[in-house]
Amino acid sequence: MKRLNIKRLLLVATLLTSACAYGNEYSKSYEACMQQAVSTLDIVTCISNEYERQDQRLNDNYQQLRGHLSDERRDQLLSVQRIWITYKEANCGFYADPEGGTMARINANSCLLSETTRRADELENLMQP
Repeated sequence: MKRLNIKRLLLVATLLTSACAYGNEYSKSYEACMQQAVSTLDIVTCISNEYERQDQRLNDNYQQLRGHLSDERRDQLLSVQRIWITYKEANCGFYADPEGGTMARINANSCLLSETTRRADELENLMQP
């Protein structure tokens, strides 16, 4: 019975993270990690590791984009980025339902990953001619 619940949890988590990607591609190491995960801790670790990669990509894209902007547009980008961070934290914090059990933890971390990946992609696309 316990083994069945873990498999169900993994299936839901895999579907959730795939659905939340919104077409974004995560690293191959993330996908391999998720396929091998057998516990909530494993899933959260996979998500956290990929989040770190995507957050670094977001920061790199942000800095590159800033380098191509006028002072006025840089200030505007900074303002937008601060608002986006506030939104991301509030939105993903809502998923961390204290009564939601282990799925709430997975959902909150998946939200952070998908929002960060989406923003990294958005910043990258803003640099395209």
